[in-house]
Order: sequence, then C-alpha cells, then structure tokens
Amino acid sequence: MKAIILFGHGARDSRWREPFDRLAQLWHEQHQDTPVELAFLEMMQPSLEEAVNSLSTKGVTQITVVPVFFGQGGHLRNDFPVLLEACQKQFPKIQLSAMPAVGEDLAVLQAIVDFGARAL
Repeated sequence: MKAIILFGHGARDSRWREPFDRLAQLWHEQHQDTPVELAFLEMMQPSLEEAVNSLSTKGVTQITVVPVFFGQGGHLRNDFPVLLEACQKQFPKIQLSAMPAVGEDLAVLQAIVDFGARAL
C-alpha cells in the first residue's frame, strides 16, 4: 500500500499548522485510498519518524514524502536527507522516496501567480 507524508518546517505558533491540516484533509477527501500523514522538521509533532511509524502500523509499504517548503534551502538540502535516511534504516521494509520542494513546481508557482492576480 502507498501513502504520502506532507512534510513542513514547523513553528512555535500552533495556528501555523492550520493550512497543513486543511491540505491533509483535502488530500484525504480526494484520495481516500491513499493514506496521508503530516510531519514536521521541528517545533511540531509528529516528526517524520513518528509519521512513518504511524503509516507502517497501517500496512503501508511505500511512502512518498512531499516537502511543503517554498524552496530547497538548507533544511531540505542538509537536515531532511539525514532524517529520511534514518527513517529508511529504522523501517527497512518501507520504500521511502521524496519529491522536491512544492515551491519548485511550475504548477504551484502558477497557482501563486493566479492567487495574486485575483487581487487585482
């Protein structure tokens, strides 16, 4: 079974995660057969490890991690690969893969342009 993890930075203010919760809910509504979990780099739970563990208990064998970051900064270039590798070692029966940062996708960038254009 395949699953997805939406991976964000995390913040001290709990309201920061509200769009992530809505994003996960939208995923669930549109892809009911593919489990989704949120995970955060720091300051919020669950961690990437906790999200992978949660999905593993549901029988998931393939997980794609989608970094919900605007770009490939230091966290995604340095910290994220270490976390992903640690999860792969801890859960060797699960195939883990990762997408680039969502902000590097042309469709996402176009959606932001369209969002701004609606303000005009």
